[in-house]
Amino acid sequence: MLLSSNVTDVKPGFSLELSGDLREMRDWVHEFAASVIRPAASEWDEREETPWPILQEAAKIGLYSLDFFATQFFEESGLGTPVAYEELFWGDAGIGLSLVGSTLAAVAVVANGTPEQVGEWCPQMFGDASDVKLGAFCSSEPGAGSDVAAIRTRAVYDEAADEWVINGVKTWATNGGIANVHVVVAAVDPDLGSRGQASFIVPPGTPGLSMGQKFKKHGIRASHTAEVVLDEVRVPGRCLVGTREKLDERLARVREGHRGGEQAAMKTFEASRPSVAAMAVGVARAAVEFAADYSRQRTQFGRPIGQNQGVAFQLADMQAAIDAARLLTWRAAWMARQGKPFEHAEGSMSKLVAGETAVRVTEQAIQILGGNGYTRDYPVERWHRDAKIFTIFEGTSEIQRMLIGRAITGLDVR
Repeated sequence: MLLSSNVTDVKPGFSLELSGDLREMRDWVHEFAASVIRPAASEWDEREETPWPILQEAAKIGLYSLDFFATQFFEESGLGTPVAYEELFWGDAGIGLSLVGSTLAAVAVVANGTPEQVGEWCPQMFGDASDVKLGAFCSSEPGAGSDVAAIRTRAVYDEAADEWVINGVKTWATNGGIANVHVVVAAVDPDLGSRGQASFIVPPGTPGLSMGQKFKKHGIRASHTAEVVLDEVRVPGRCLVGTREKLDERLARVREGHRGGEQAAMKTFEASRPSVAAMAVGVARAAVEFAADYSRQRTQFGRPIGQNQGVAFQLADMQAAIDAARLLTWRAAWMARQGKPFEHAEGSMSKLVAGETAVRVTEQAIQILGGNGYTRDYPVERWHRDAKIFTIFEGTSEIQRMLIGRAITGLDVR
């Protein structure tokens, strides 16, 4: 893929105009979403299986690759990832999540790991066109969803063997059990709660790791979601994300009553929130575009239904809400890339607003289509089913509100 462009780049200073490279990338991803993803969306939603042929097609053109996602992740404005994700999820959320699901595991290693770990393990989460691979980030548990401190999966260091022994059950893991590389959050000192946790890389073929229940979901059904069972899983000492020295230093500070830095899972989630917000924006945009087109073509009482204020005003609110969500998303992504702290929980704001917008807008799209919108002959009912996940995973809307509330009041909101 060529990222160069003949389009003149934007001038320095404040601008909401994307650079020429980003516009070219956006159009390239959109073309794949329109020609490959969207035509296959209904089939894979019904099959409830990982769309391996689409992953392979994406890998052939370099879209499903570590190089592509790394390029967008490190793009200087911070907008590479949200722009790409919006287009993929405009195509379909389930297939889109299958295409980007490995990136959460990669981000966990990039955010907390050593350069050597990034170089060794991240490529194994994607593979290449001839051998597509997957990564899985495993944090949630049956008794620990929003309450990350309640994680019970335990990692114990066997000094004689220089191995970590991991036992526990993870749930709601995208690509769980079928991934080549799993990144698992576990407690190394349960008495310290979330501050006593660390992340571990489980290499391909490690004995003791197996897939538990595969979930049948309301939406995003082309994305594999399952339990991961860890029974006496032994991984080399070097598979602790980060280093043993840094972990010991952090735990010592916490035990002495000092701050221990960001918890591994929460650091990963915070980094990913603008990306998740962009996914929601893509689904919402698909819905408003489809509903607007339908309103121009559907005739009742001798005129297009879009001429009725009851429909046109709904579309106006839908479009305004989507644009507002996108701006919050871009702001958070830009801040993260520039290293600016989220002093008002801007990452949480973007996910909260975008997720709630996607649910509301897709429901309004169904209403505009009427009975047609309630059938599987039209895609809006699928988009509505898909949208709900954005108010749940990687931090529920309630958790986002709590984090925002803490940020703006300075109080320990619970």
